[in-house]
Amino acid sequence: MTSDHPSVVTSNSDGDYDLAVIGSGGAAFGAAIRATNLGARVAVIERASVGGTCVNVGCVPSKTLLAGADAFHTAASHPFPGLPTEAGSANLGALLGQKDELVGRLRQAKYVDVATAYGFEILHGQARFAGPDTLEVDGRALRARSYLVATGAEPKVPDLPGLAEAGHLTSTTAMELAELPARVVTIGGGFVGMEQSQLLSRLGAKVTVVGRLAPRAEPELAAWMGRVFADEGIQVVASRAVAVELDCAERVVVCAEGTRLVADAILVAVGRSPRVGDLNLDAAGVKLDETGFVAVDEELRTSNPRVLAAGDVTGAPQYVYVAAAQGNLAAENALADARRRMDYTGLPSVIFTDPVLAGAGMTEAEARAAGHDVASRVLELENVPRALANRDTRGAIKLVALADTGKVLGVHAVAEGAGDLILAGVYAIRFGLTVDDLADTWAPYLTMSEGLKLVAQSFRGDVKKLSCCAA
Repeated sequence: MTSDHPSVVTSNSDGDYDLAVIGSGGAAFGAAIRATNLGARVAVIERASVGGTCVNVGCVPSKTLLAGADAFHTAASHPFPGLPTEAGSANLGALLGQKDELVGRLRQAKYVDVATAYGFEILHGQARFAGPDTLEVDGRALRARSYLVATGAEPKVPDLPGLAEAGHLTSTTAMELAELPARVVTIGGGFVGMEQSQLLSRLGAKVTVVGRLAPRAEPELAAWMGRVFADEGIQVVASRAVAVELDCAERVVVCAEGTRLVADAILVAVGRSPRVGDLNLDAAGVKLDETGFVAVDEELRTSNPRVLAAGDVTGAPQYVYVAAAQGNLAAENALADARRRMDYTGLPSVIFTDPVLAGAGMTEAEARAAGHDVASRVLELENVPRALANRDTRGAIKLVALADTGKVLGVHAVAEGAGDLILAGVYAIRFGLTVDDLADTWAPYLTMSEGLKLVAQSFRGDVKKLSCCAA
């Protein structure tokens, strides 16, 4: 994103507010905070719980449950001889209780209290457009100089014959289970499918995943996750579900090649759909793209010049930090005509499995498709001292660079702590560092981040022939 600082807006003379924001998640609050700092009068309109997907039913609850499941798994099985392993049985009610407490605490501290601190209003109700320049909130007219659609997305449900009759779980309802199903079939192998499949498996369910694991990841790293899942007893069927059947109390997922998978519960994790159905966008002249997301230009403006959109509802990369950045940018473009555009250079992604799968920048395939002549190296974790000390060498680190200059294009890893390691990759890509820069930069011994230095050194020679800490 550009770093220009727009001037502060003057008071609005064209409506009740300078900016009316529909939604209250990361994009909405990013916009509301920035707009308030610019001197604008802001209303945030929310029909349900303040905070949007991330704090209520997404990042926060899923990660605390994953952390709990990881602790349970480690107690029952760890790689260190001489230490007892005993976990007892999982108390699902207590685990969900601490999740709900954390969600409520963060919702209050990071959303409700923030709105109070900045002084923008939160209006509770259903917003819908009554025309190109007017909203209605539960039937009450509201006008603003600019509007921001930031309603997010919700779990997508595929049109599979028999699925509606059989019933299914989503990423939301799977985190509300009062009782753990004995057998779960997960449809979808992306980040939600992977995280929640490992979560349910580690809590005691027998889990089968239908679909390719980590389809957008580097193939070497996706293969590592396949081995991890196999070692933990999670079956992966690299196919697609074509139908669901009910057989007495059992559900049967039918795959394209004929495989039939019996389940007590079906978890659907095939992506997310934009939440736009109740907004009456046609009345505002706001168009959708071919996939149903709100169509925006590079400045996040819709087909109506007074309406902008930000976050998951636009089809942008579905990370809360992207949503917040888009909200900030949209507020400046709407109120100060800043003409800012998003810059996704080095954008990180993290799948919170164990080990973690993380990446920043381009994969090797993406770089080649963009016309780059690239070189890459893959370093197995058996060559990283921290992994050896942890007695956990599951995973690898991959570095993608331009073949001629060594400029870093992508950093990808499967490793414990890969989500933290990847930040160094973001910096390397963002600031144009080369493989030599990484190889010649200090790295503390016995940290996972040392692996990034080692994979950079592997462009020069065989790191297996290096002594500890040898440059």
